[in-house]
Amino acid sequence: MCTFVDYGKRLKAILVSQNIYIQNGVLDIFSKIKSKLKFLNSMRIYLLLAFILLGVVPLSFFSQVLLNTYEENAINNLVAELQNQCNMLSKSPYTTTYLTTGDVPEFDSDIAKIAEIYHGRIIIVNSNLNIVKDTYSLYKGDYLISEEVIQCFNGTNQTYHDRQNHYLKLTYPILQLQDDKAQQESKEVAGVIVMSFSTKNIQSIRDRLEQRVVLFAIALAVIIVVFAIYFSGILTKPLTNVVNSIDRLTEGFMDESVSIKGFNEIEKISDSFNHMINRMQKLENSRQEFVSNVSHELKTPITSIKVLADSLLMQEDTPVELYREFLVDITDEIERENKIINDLLSLVKLDKTSGDMNITSININELLEQILKRLSPIAKKRNIELIYESFRPVIAEVDEVKLSLAISNLIENAIKYNIEDGWVRVSLNADHKYFFIKVSDSGIGIPEDAIDYIFERFYRVDKARSRESGGTGLGLAITKNVIQMHRGAIKVYSKEGEGTTFNVRIPLNYIV
Repeated sequence: MCTFVDYGKRLKAILVSQNIYIQNGVLDIFSKIKSKLKFLNSMRIYLLLAFILLGVVPLSFFSQVLLNTYEENAINNLVAELQNQCNMLSKSPYTTTYLTTGDVPEFDSDIAKIAEIYHGRIIIVNSNLNIVKDTYSLYKGDYLISEEVIQCFNGTNQTYHDRQNHYLKLTYPILQLQDDKAQQESKEVAGVIVMSFSTKNIQSIRDRLEQRVVLFAIALAVIIVVFAIYFSGILTKPLTNVVNSIDRLTEGFMDESVSIKGFNEIEKISDSFNHMINRMQKLENSRQEFVSNVSHELKTPITSIKVLADSLLMQEDTPVELYREFLVDITDEIERENKIINDLLSLVKLDKTSGDMNITSININELLEQILKRLSPIAKKRNIELIYESFRPVIAEVDEVKLSLAISNLIENAIKYNIEDGWVRVSLNADHKYFFIKVSDSGIGIPEDAIDYIFERFYRVDKARSRESGGTGLGLAITKNVIQMHRGAIKVYSKEGEGTTFNVRIPLNYIV
């Protein structure tokens, strides 16, 4: 029997499950919308929008500016012409008489012509604010009391343009003329000319111009859009080719190169991509060769050990001397196997514990002396002279074990790949910030086309000689890794047949 509490728990579980279902549904909807709108993040879309904005928007802006400039200039010209007509009327010899009597046929004729030419209305107001003349004959004899007229009597001309109703209104003073010595106009205002003219003609012309501009803008916008689509396609096509080449590369077709012609930047991308493919191909070949070499190197000592052991087991009453000889050979093979395994383990350990540095302050001079002392027996076997030069005492913060491994690899390589009766010179110097180790030899040198790859893992310059000397192609990779872990740098200078020089630079104080 279920209690009320049980029903409450069930209801709560149902609500929670429904809430989760709704949330998942909303997330699915958003993910679908996002996947459908993914094309908006295309470079071609951005280029298309950029071309449209740079073409259509300025065109619309300048079209509007052109139309507004035409309208403004037309209004200003009309105002200037009307003011000129007002000036002529105000200076007419009939003006004074007309303001008094309002009956001068010549003056009426002039006013009527101006009103007819400009399709407007002219009102003449005397000093008593009485309307002397109204070309519309509506308010003649009445009084005209307005702010514009009053201000004009006070010496302020008014010009008003009603853009919404399309008419222009202006006031102009009629100055009373006096015959004084200079025959100059007095500042006394005898009357006011009020003009009202329609600007629909200007607006009509502006509308027709706007229609033509709009048609021109639409045609030009279509051309711009077509050009933008075409040009954006041209710009993005090389990038699409690069993407397709990368896809082909991921499918395993590493022998294909990319040849893209066009802008310099695109061609540089093509060249860089081809260079990357070549590097990857060489690295892949080196890795495959390394696997083959390591398999061979690991298998050969084991095979030799098995053959030697089987030979001993097959012989009865084997002399002790023969046992000793076979055991020495077995020991040598075991040592060879151990060296290969140690190099592999060292490289793997450096990769996995690159941040695990046991930093201590040590004497670099003593460290180099110990390394040279440990490698001197190898040099003596080939009669190679080891030369050590120290220009000053150097104390630095380093990982002694790792740095000793890196420097030992450099010096050991200089000994192994040297000529008989040659020399190896190791020098140490320092400044206020770094210490410098130089390892030079009189050896066989490195081919120019191999210098860029010697620090890559599994790469060996002279594969036959490396196998004879026990090299695995990992020594320089380990060395570079260790030096970079110390925030240092290594450079190589070599000429085939004349020897090689490695320059190492490491900070005196370890930088975390």
